[in-house]
Amino acid sequence: MSIRIFEDARIPMPDGVVLSARIWLPAEASTQPVPAILEYIPYRKRDHTRSRDETLHRWYAEHGYAGVRVDLRGSGESTGILTDEYCQQELDDGYAVVEWLAAQDWCNGNVGMIGISWGGFNGLQIAAMQPPALKAVVTVCSTDDRYADDVHYMGGCLLGDNLSWASVMFAYNSLPPDPALRGEEWRELWQARLEANEPWLIRWLAHPARDEYWQHGSICEDYSAVQCPVMAVSGWADGYTDAVFRLLENLEVPRQGLVGPWSHKYPHLGVPGPAIGFQQETLRWWDHWLKDRDTGVMQEPMLRAWIQEAAEPATRYRHRPGRWVGEKVWPSPLIHQHRLYPNEAGQLEAVPSRDEHACHVLQSPLSLGLFAGKWCSYSSGPDLPYDQREEDGGALVFETARLDEPLELLGAPVLRLRCRVDQPTAQVAARISDVAPDGKATRVTYGVFNLNHRNGHESPTALEPDEVITVDVKLNDLGHRFSPGHRLRLSLSTSYWPLIWPSPKPVCMQVFDAGTALTLPVRRAGDAEPVVEFAGPSHDQPAIIEQREPGTHRWLVHRDLETSASILEVIKDEGRYYIHDVDLEVMDSTQEFYRSIGEDFGSIEGEVIAWRSLQRDDWQIETRTRTLLQADQSYFYVYAELDAWEAGHRVFSRNWHEQIPRGCC
Repeated sequence: MSIRIFEDARIPMPDGVVLSARIWLPAEASTQPVPAILEYIPYRKRDHTRSRDETLHRWYAEHGYAGVRVDLRGSGESTGILTDEYCQQELDDGYAVVEWLAAQDWCNGNVGMIGISWGGFNGLQIAAMQPPALKAVVTVCSTDDRYADDVHYMGGCLLGDNLSWASVMFAYNSLPPDPALRGEEWRELWQARLEANEPWLIRWLAHPARDEYWQHGSICEDYSAVQCPVMAVSGWADGYTDAVFRLLENLEVPRQGLVGPWSHKYPHLGVPGPAIGFQQETLRWWDHWLKDRDTGVMQEPMLRAWIQEAAEPATRYRHRPGRWVGEKVWPSPLIHQHRLYPNEAGQLEAVPSRDEHACHVLQSPLSLGLFAGKWCSYSSGPDLPYDQREEDGGALVFETARLDEPLELLGAPVLRLRCRVDQPTAQVAARISDVAPDGKATRVTYGVFNLNHRNGHESPTALEPDEVITVDVKLNDLGHRFSPGHRLRLSLSTSYWPLIWPSPKPVCMQVFDAGTALTLPVRRAGDAEPVVEFAGPSHDQPAIIEQREPGTHRWLVHRDLETSASILEVIKDEGRYYIHDVDLEVMDSTQEFYRSIGEDFGSIEGEVIAWRSLQRDDWQIETRTRTLLQADQSYFYVYAELDAWEAGHRVFSRNWHEQIPRGCC
């Protein structure tokens, strides 16, 4: 099907701001109107997501839809200022965009929303506002709960990715619109962005509990507000897997869940493989809900999930062995809860301990966590967890005997932990690993919990040292099959840096056998298990990127055995690449450093430095952002820098130094 592309369609907002859209449109849409599929994100459609957008929105246009990619206000070529994630202004704008699309003469009045990460979030959030034209949503790698399952906090613990992600947006927000589309106005818009650019990290640190700030935009506050059908998608290497299962359980509308082996990517680009024909699968969804066609998509199981099988530990996988399974409903009657209990010998067994005093003492080294990988894998390597034997020496470890038969898990394990600590602030990290006969340990899921949140994330309170408490630690949902001859290992630690920010002081924990239990979601296949199959991904899109300087993605662990200094250095350098159809050269490079010295909890710091540049002929823009996060027992300290150059001349420079109370973090 022939298509037309509008590079800079301008959508007016009620307050005079103009949002910029790129629209792929079937050529006959002017006489035969089509539904519109909207993706609404801040990641610069003109350059950063351009290649990826072609794999999705062009494909939709070639199959009878208007593919629409809109930059949020203050990003890309849209005017205005972007002040934060998911603010009400963003959602009001999104509502207006949906209604604007429905009113165009090339649209039949039906709109769907699709998005990964930010676009998956606001698809759900705008659906909860119930714009009449929005008929269905596909939400990928997103969440229904901004506090419990996002890049900021996990189990009440501050994530290292909170710093990393704030720094990413600090860099994005420093970039200008393209003068090829905005003319002389570009410089004024850029200057306004630079002056308004604040490190969002400061705001996020100021909200360590689940308050109104995080409740806003969390549709779990009222699932019934979502009145249109939802397809929820994620991957086992992603940070947002759990939301798929909660959405299936709690939404009241027609819904489907899809979980593959992937990292934070659309499944047609999914790694680890196998990638699937996600375009074709979503086309069945859109045809059903936007064109009223019977495609059979709603006869599929409510949940389709890839059950992973044993694989040697690695920080990068091209493919994860396993198989697709289907669950007709979720929660599934095929899942039963099986409990294992620790004993004095370090085993996990089916019989609980009766010795109320039997306990194990745990005080993990501060460096435990250097091999944990990233909270959310964005590229599936080398950011996945390394062989867990590197970490288990500083952990409390319990293991099953060698399995006599396969053990298949699907869902969320829960650890009930009865313990005592010697500090008013403490946290615990729990990991489940698949231990092969040769001893190699592959982490299959984990969970972290701030013990100060034992009475809820809304009202954390200090611990009474030496008081015995019982808490439930939910681990991330998983789909995994343990093979005969393998063991299941539970590992506990009191630190997990830099995945989570450590407690203010070293913590000594006593874990009691009696009252501690690990509950596993064991799946038994039914007699007539549904057949789940997918087409392969479509990759027949034009190549628009020329790599001019190579990039690199490295994770380096540095240890100085004389000073006991440890550094995790993360390099994400995209090199220099040229986008042919807009005649633009782009440079994108980021370095992250996570540092500690011995057992000095006051030595912890994270630093992110990002460079960005855009160049076309004589027009050359460069920005540099730097964010440094430190802490003592009472406060976080944020140091930030923003510098911008035009044609080699500095045109903007600003520094920040902020102090934020730690609370119970």
